[in-house]
Order: sequence, then C-alpha cells, then structure tokens
Amino acid sequence: MSLDIFTIRLSRTITTKVPMNKRIAVVFLVLTFLTWLPASGQTNEQASPVATTDTQQKNLQEYIELIRTNVRQQKAQILGAVMDLSASDAAKFWPIYNEYDLELAKINRQRTDNIQEYARNYDQMSDEKADELIKKALDYQKQRSELLSRYYDRVKTSIGAVNAARFLQVETQLLMIIDLQIASNLPLVKRG
Repeated sequence: MSLDIFTIRLSRTITTKVPMNKRIAVVFLVLTFLTWLPASGQTNEQASPVATTDTQQKNLQEYIELIRTNVRQQKAQILGAVMDLSASDAAKFWPIYNEYDLELAKINRQRTDNIQEYARNYDQMSDEKADELIKKALDYQKQRSELLSRYYDRVKTSIGAVNAARFLQVETQLLMIIDLQIASNLPLVKRG
C-alpha cells in the first residue's frame, strides 16, 4: 500500500471515529512521524555508509536507541487514538500491547545488529556475507510476522476479533512506514 493511500485511510478513520481534540493530536503525530521519511531525491552516494570509528559506532547506537524510543512512543499514541477503545477494553488491551512491544523490541535488536553488520561489510561485501545478511533479514521478518500472529490471537481472545483486526491493521501500517524509512536509507549492495 502506498504512503498516500495509508495517509488517506488513516485520516478517514481519524475524522469519522475520533473526537476533534484527539483528531488534532493524531494528525500532528502522523505528520511528525511522516516527516522522518527521507527526501526521495537521495542518491546512493549520499546514503552510502563510511568506515566508522568506535566513537561513530557509539553515536550510531545512541541514535538508533533514540529513534527506537521515539518511534515506539508515537506508535502507541497513534494506535491508541485510532483504536478508540472503551475504558474496559483499553484496560485489557494495553498490558497485552506492552508485552508485544517488549518482544518486538527484542526482535528489532536483531535487525539493528544486522544493519550494523551490513554497514561494516558494505565496502568489502562477499557472496557469503551477502547471503548471511539476507537470511538474517528474512528470519527477522518471519519472527516479526509470527509475533504479530501470536498477539493478534491474544488481543482477539481478550477484546474480540474486530478490535484485534484493527490492532493488526494499524500496527502493520505503522511497521510498514518504519520499514520504508529504514529501507530508503540503506544503499543497495555494491557489486564486487
């Protein structure tokens, strides 16, 4: 689904299901979230990783942690506004979501490690290393999909299939935005 379609669908949901004061907050959060997406004119030369020092590596790790924290906070705020749960359902949903988010963070560390490994090997990429990195990336996607499936079932059992479907739809859309942001910043593998 394109970003434009996601934005239109999200704005329709916001305008029809969420009171005005919440709509303003959600639109602000979505716009803030979308401004993180890089300009489409970025070239591979601009995005290509360079050899990193220990200080640069620490800075990169700090930056990743900052983004991860901010993204998780914004995801929860957007999800909460769009889900529009009753107090009773919210009391059941949020503890489950918090468990999900902790497990997702563990899986995301694997992805971060894999991206850092990609950056370290970018200039001397071998067939073996490329294959190893892609297999790890596919394993990450599989684990995340299994996690979503498991938590869909938990949410469905707790607050019903309709609310669980809304959770899965919104969470998947937000994850796709994050995936797009990450993918657009990674240069293609160099040919040997």
